[in-house]
Amino acid sequence: MPVLNDASHVRQAVESILAQEYVGPVEVLIALGPSIDGTTELVADLASRDERIRVLDNEIGSTPAGLNLGIRAARFPVVVRVDSHSMLRPDYTAVAVETLERTGADNVGGIMDAQGETPFERAVAIAYTTKVGLGGSAFHVGGSEGPAETVYLGVFRRDALERVGLFDETIKRGQDWELNRRLRESGGIVWFTPSLAVTYRPRSSVERLARQMFSTGLWRGELARRFPSSNGIRYFIPPLMVLGVTVGLILGVVGIFTAATGGPAWPLIGFAIPAVYLLFVLASSLAYALRGGIRTAGWFVVVLPTIHVTWGVGFVLGFLALTGNIARHTGR
Repeated sequence: MPVLNDASHVRQAVESILAQEYVGPVEVLIALGPSIDGTTELVADLASRDERIRVLDNEIGSTPAGLNLGIRAARFPVVVRVDSHSMLRPDYTAVAVETLERTGADNVGGIMDAQGETPFERAVAIAYTTKVGLGGSAFHVGGSEGPAETVYLGVFRRDALERVGLFDETIKRGQDWELNRRLRESGGIVWFTPSLAVTYRPRSSVERLARQMFSTGLWRGELARRFPSSNGIRYFIPPLMVLGVTVGLILGVVGIFTAATGGPAWPLIGFAIPAVYLLFVLASSLAYALRGGIRTAGWFVVVLPTIHVTWGVGFVLGFLALTGNIARHTGR
């Protein structure tokens, strides 16, 4: 489990690991990045209370560097990837190992079961688990068991990870998709099963959500540029929406000036594009989020465009090969 500045969630995540109903030897490897919010002290306390926990110093601090650090230090043939925002069900490891043995897969995984505790977090969770939010991947919305392009987190055969060279540390986000691509290209199987579900705690504010989505979109754009033949159409919908709304607003503003000066008024039709998008957001809120209450539905009207716009803008910048410059300036 890579950890960096996450004192509010890491204890629950580690406790869910220690509570696994798995018959066999287990070690918990925490790759700790340079944290300033009390995470270092919290992790040290957890390690002092259970000899199964080992803390590894992840000086680089990035997720793929932490994952590789843990894989290299691991003593056992199965590697269970865990996120500090996630909580495993008690049977998670046992079901995953059984699925590895039954299918012969190199990696198995299931559903990111987003569960919010506040109206805002519940709105984010709904956006994660609907096709109008993050695009409808099986690990977000569920589906039938079988081979998949990628899965959430993952439970791996260690020798398969070593066969393909571990995670690519130049990819700060989306490294799981890229690794699964290499596993599949090497003849391995990535297996999705809905029987594996991981409780995930969404970001708790608009700012944190926007930062997460911008970074995710940025690296998704980078991956789309690097591997153009391996991308589904759903990855391009948010950036196309951002470009469409932007062009529509520009046309509409131009139309205001041209109409005011006696010129043609047809550019005003550009305002129809953001208007249609706004109606889409409102309709989605009524269709998906209202079941969570009025406050959750109200936040959904904010959450959905936040995800679309920040992810879409990030994707465009990443696709234009600006990922390295932005990552150096923002740490993402």
